[in-house]
Amino acid sequence: MALYDVWAPAAERVRLQLDGTVHPMTTDDGGWWRAPQGLPIGAGHRYGFLLGDDDRPTPDPRSLRQPDGVHDLSETYDPSTFAWTDGAWGGRVLAGAVIYELHIGTFTPEGTLEAASGKLDHLVDLGVDFVEVLPVNAVNGTHNWGYDGVGWFAVTENYGGPEGYQRFVDACHARGLGVVQDVVYNHLGPSGNYLPKFGPYLSSKHANTWGDNVNLDDDGSDEVRAYISDNTQLWLDTYHVDALRLDAVHALVDDSDLHLLEELAIRAARLAAHVGRPKVLIAESDKNDASLVTPREAAGRSGAAFGLDAQWSDDFHHSVHVALTGETTGYYADFEHLGALAKVLTRGFFHDGTWSSFRETYHGRPVDVEHMPGWRLVVANQNHDQIGNRAIGDRLAASLDDGQLIIAAALTLTSPFTPMLFMGEEWAASTPWQFFTSHPEHDLGEATAKGRIAEFAKMGWDESVVPDPQDPATFENSKLDWSEVETGRHAVLHDAYKRLIALRRSLLDLTDPTLSSPTVSVAFDEDDRWLTLRRGAVTIAVNFAADPISLEVAGDELLFASTPAVELPTGGTPLHLPPHSVAILR
Repeated sequence: MALYDVWAPAAERVRLQLDGTVHPMTTDDGGWWRAPQGLPIGAGHRYGFLLGDDDRPTPDPRSLRQPDGVHDLSETYDPSTFAWTDGAWGGRVLAGAVIYELHIGTFTPEGTLEAASGKLDHLVDLGVDFVEVLPVNAVNGTHNWGYDGVGWFAVTENYGGPEGYQRFVDACHARGLGVVQDVVYNHLGPSGNYLPKFGPYLSSKHANTWGDNVNLDDDGSDEVRAYISDNTQLWLDTYHVDALRLDAVHALVDDSDLHLLEELAIRAARLAAHVGRPKVLIAESDKNDASLVTPREAAGRSGAAFGLDAQWSDDFHHSVHVALTGETTGYYADFEHLGALAKVLTRGFFHDGTWSSFRETYHGRPVDVEHMPGWRLVVANQNHDQIGNRAIGDRLAASLDDGQLIIAAALTLTSPFTPMLFMGEEWAASTPWQFFTSHPEHDLGEATAKGRIAEFAKMGWDESVVPDPQDPATFENSKLDWSEVETGRHAVLHDAYKRLIALRRSLLDLTDPTLSSPTVSVAFDEDDRWLTLRRGAVTIAVNFAADPISLEVAGDELLFASTPAVELPTGGTPLHLPPHSVAILR
């Protein structure tokens, strides 16, 4: 397709407004409208489409730049002019890696891609392998989590636009860091979504209480699917991104013979083969169904295989969170017993066909631990959802002591899965991470704020303590305070995280993808609140209790201790674990 071509089967007439001049467009049977030949190309041209009798131009659905926001003219940008320096970058496999999730707007005081690049050496020193960036799409307003994006092809100017994004990816690769980009294909934001004016991007076929779904299998869906597939190509190929995190894929309802997710997996694999570097797809799903990450060639045995590379396992977060905090409200209720954590560590999911009291139905399917490698499940003890969707956006550091935080880190970084950290977790950041928006429309902003506060008021929260998402202070309060890193408890946690990641990198047993017994085994005591995780010849011993315990464990070489008060077994004596402590032995 040419630069100014647009798919707009819903419009009876389309005209291109380019640099202030209006040009007629012609259409074909497929609903594509073509601009005249000989129009100026290259960067810096402002343009939009006049649909029907509109006298106000609408932005391009495939716009790469929206310099004045999502409601105004698009601007041409030529990404091929960027001078990449990552020619020697060989990519990074997900197996054995550590992911670091961050939000550009709150990762640094400046909240830009350029400023984030200035902190990459911190991540290299920490020992992570991938930087996972929350959505950077064009959104309405000055700040947002990113999940209200409406310009799926445009990088928001708030962060530095498309060239700023290319510089960031290039800087990551220069330091040996892969880039995971979080993308949202299951919904669009509440302001600036002009796609329905062009064509059937949305469909009522699978409508729910939130409205119409993205059209993946109704009339006109071929072009909608191509729109999404081309967007993945933009990130993975044009912008050199190494992996995509696909938001809430359970909301991608598709009855087609070839599900969109499988189609994206095929395209990513084809691109990887061409460029000679891994191109990874990671799904967020609440289905607890490993068919998402079953290789397509295994479909004959499993009956279902989408061929994605990995998926999140929220059950890990829930079981660790409950074991440390004792919270059992809402979806945490099913994870009250320590046995839930033991099951997750050995089976991948807790809900694998079991009754979910929160959902009031049986949920999930078993993981084939004899065949599926553990790295296909991405786990975290904190992430943007699990912190930001709490009433006050409080991190674990706000309520747990240092020993408990190190336990959370040790379980995450020594588990059989792919660990993911959330920005600031590694130094017990004191700043919260709250839900924030900046909708310029008064009614939308007010509705968002009132709805958020009312939601938690129903749960018994005092309305006065729930932050107003529209208050600029909510956004500012969520920014990391980098002056903390090497002070007090923050330095203690930072050192523990560095040592744990280094240990993980140095020991084959801790990156072994095998999930089955005896390679992975767990013992625990519900009453005395201890748990041991065996990874080959390595044992991770955890005391969740507020009292000291003594355990008979295998291993006489102490590889890691959360406190010097841990006493190593000698001459047949048991391991002594102080309250809220963890030790790793071989």
